[in-house]
Amino acid sequence: MPVLSKLTVNGDRLNHSLMQLAEIGQLPNGGVSRVAFTTEDLLARQQVKAWMAAAGMTVRVDAAGNMIGKYAGRYESAAALATGSHIDTVPVAGRFDGCLGVLAGIEMVRVLHENDIRLDHPIEVIVFTDEERSVLGCKAMAGEVKEGPEYYARLDGSPIQACLEKIGGNWSQIATAKRDRSQVAAFVELHVEQGGVLEHLGLPIGVVDGIVGQYRFAANVVGRMNHAGTTPMHMRKDALVAAAQMVLAVNKIGTDIPGDQVATVGYLNVSPNATNTVPGNVDFRIDLRDLSQTHLEFLVSCIKREFAAIAAATDVEFTLRETLHIMPTLAADAIKAIIREVSEQLDLPYTHLPSRAGHDAQEIGRFTDMGMIFVPSQGGISHSVDEYTAPEHCTQGANVLLHTFLKLDKVYPVK
Repeated sequence: MPVLSKLTVNGDRLNHSLMQLAEIGQLPNGGVSRVAFTTEDLLARQQVKAWMAAAGMTVRVDAAGNMIGKYAGRYESAAALATGSHIDTVPVAGRFDGCLGVLAGIEMVRVLHENDIRLDHPIEVIVFTDEERSVLGCKAMAGEVKEGPEYYARLDGSPIQACLEKIGGNWSQIATAKRDRSQVAAFVELHVEQGGVLEHLGLPIGVVDGIVGQYRFAANVVGRMNHAGTTPMHMRKDALVAAAQMVLAVNKIGTDIPGDQVATVGYLNVSPNATNTVPGNVDFRIDLRDLSQTHLEFLVSCIKREFAAIAAATDVEFTLRETLHIMPTLAADAIKAIIREVSEQLDLPYTHLPSRAGHDAQEIGRFTDMGMIFVPSQGGISHSVDEYTAPEHCTQGANVLLHTFLKLDKVYPVK
């Protein structure tokens, strides 16, 4: 239909909504604090629910607390085309992380509703529960909640059962939040990049190839604590010297092995941490990310081999304990192709890139086709008061989302 190609989001309204939502939980320094299940989170949910209803959506909350706004399609039996993200934040956050994806979805539906347009498929705009700390909402939707309620207890000791009850969820029924491809045909999430690639390249749109998998390891190096003045260099078992070489080995594996991986040691604890004592024990943590699970496993094998050689050369012992493993999720080729096509038609230059941060789309992509659209983050900064994405970039991303949905509606069959 020709009219579809002329549709455009209302950028002023979208950006005003972003600023309006940021007033809920606003901090004196200009940042935002809306930790999941707090009063601020509940108030923000009420505001978003009102916006969904005003845009012609019916709104429900599933057992995991996910808030789902549905804009009816011409064929109600068809699987939904879904979008969304989260509105909860880290304790000191910016205005865009997660929120852009939710509000752009609402803006897309506003435009369709104002023009009296129904797609063949229903559209769903989803606010996922507690993305920042536990990704509980999207995990439940993917049927991946394997842990007991104690795993999801809050830092202040609040049980997850009570937290979910506050937002309309129900832990005892959490399995009912699970969905499948027959219910959600495709999911596309618009998100600020949270990195500096797009800004560095001067490009407004990123076509996400997938969301990286992660390994995290706790490493422990055991040497022999001894007097720093009386122990000759050749007689030492210095745990910190060995750990320092291991940290450098992690960095070297991240930089020298061909690929697009990142490898980081961001935590280190030395014992006894005294100037005049040879360190006897060091704990450190490794964060390893890549889009290929096969490549990740290869990198892990390289780390283990390097650590064993360093331990032997420095006469120390070490252990390496896996603390986290998240499988990567690749974006669907068909969705990436549509995002590229739409970007070209809107005269918006783009590049392909991975998402090295986790998103709700990572779990949703485990049961249905997934895609992501990135827009630039100024300075590559996120989870910070200084997080900023220009209004024109928010508008451009929302327009790409809108026209991606119009094309997805014709590509995915109505059953």
